[in-house]
Amino acid sequence: MLVKNIVVSFFVLFSIFGCSDQKITSKPVISVWHWMTDRDATFQDLAKKYEVLTGVKVNFELYAPSDAYSQKIRAAAQGTNLPDIFGILGEKRDFASFIKAGHILDLTSYMEADNNSWKNKFFPKALAVNEFAPGNSYGINPGIFGVPIDIMTIQMVYNKKLLSQLGLNPHRPPKTLAEFLDLGPKIKAAGMQGLVSGWGEVWMIDCLASNYAFNIMGKDKVLATIRGQVPYTDPDWIKVFTVFKQMQDSGVLAKGLVTMINKSAEQLFANEKAVFAFNGSWCVNVYKGMNPNLEYGAMLPPAATEGNAMAIWGGAGSSFMVNARSKNKEAAVKFLTWITDQDQQAYLAQATNNLPANKNSLSKIPEILAQFAKGMDYATHPNVWGVSEFSLVIEAFDRGIQSIIIGEKTPEQVASEVQEIKLRETAKKRAQ
Repeated sequence: MLVKNIVVSFFVLFSIFGCSDQKITSKPVISVWHWMTDRDATFQDLAKKYEVLTGVKVNFELYAPSDAYSQKIRAAAQGTNLPDIFGILGEKRDFASFIKAGHILDLTSYMEADNNSWKNKFFPKALAVNEFAPGNSYGINPGIFGVPIDIMTIQMVYNKKLLSQLGLNPHRPPKTLAEFLDLGPKIKAAGMQGLVSGWGEVWMIDCLASNYAFNIMGKDKVLATIRGQVPYTDPDWIKVFTVFKQMQDSGVLAKGLVTMINKSAEQLFANEKAVFAFNGSWCVNVYKGMNPNLEYGAMLPPAATEGNAMAIWGGAGSSFMVNARSKNKEAAVKFLTWITDQDQQAYLAQATNNLPANKNSLSKIPEILAQFAKGMDYATHPNVWGVSEFSLVIEAFDRGIQSIIIGEKTPEQVASEVQEIKLRETAKKRAQ
């Protein structure tokens, strides 16, 4: 009888401790897919810290380059086996398609809990990239569907030493287009390269062109054009195209700019072979690796007119979404809340030289990053406009500017060709 009691007691104790162990090990394991090679080591460090604090393991899985990552995400979406947390690379319409397919969790209630405590941590323009406003053209219910991990602005940078050699104040770069164009002959005479950028990757041309469109005609007229209410042959659009002809004619553009990839442009600027570059805030980390002693500053593109403020592309640099079908979605939200807290955001910024999405973390970042951050006051982005231009129109627009720069076409010719494609695509859509 005693032996029997001992055996029974053993199994009771085993059962108790077995259940206890099961509870301890039942914490979720969160899977995160990303494409950010420059941030992977820092993500891994933060994951280890989070596991120590909470017992929740977070697996960051890197898939690069970005094209390969996007293909993997699309394939996973088709098979409904997306990870707990992931990002979407693409236009707003791509984002919307994932939401419509039920892949992305609506985060509005989490963001607005406790008097908007999570929502208020972010730069509003960074959050707007992940938000769908009432009456949006994508047919998405209003809400916030993504979490910005960092922010970016795309501006111009200038080499202080080279600017000084051209006889200018190294702390006062050109503010107007006229001042910028006047530098062309000086740059040529000094045997320097002027503006470098990855204009072989045409989206960067599109970015600067929209900057000047906002400056020359204002946001409302730009959006009216996308809606088909204003033609690309409008005199204001001719002025936008003409800006690029003026830059080329003045000599302020670097040789071979229209076929240059951004990595080559970054190397030229980092090696002090070019006075200016058009690039995003991510360049701070790139230039640091190429030339830690580079002395440069960030500036807005020189304004063509005083009528409207110069606008630049900016907002969320990288964002994460939560898989709406994930069994770990609550744990995923908690992790994203933690990684966007002030301390974690400051650590990410310091370790990777990317701008933090948490606006309370700016006091702990380098001066050059702070200059890019100030550009958020002028930031806009196609993903927050609520309307999207046809892809073929965008391509014709950007390729047309390349043709203007190399002297193949005039601004007027490009405007006519773009408008012709616009009318054709509009007719196709109406016929559907």
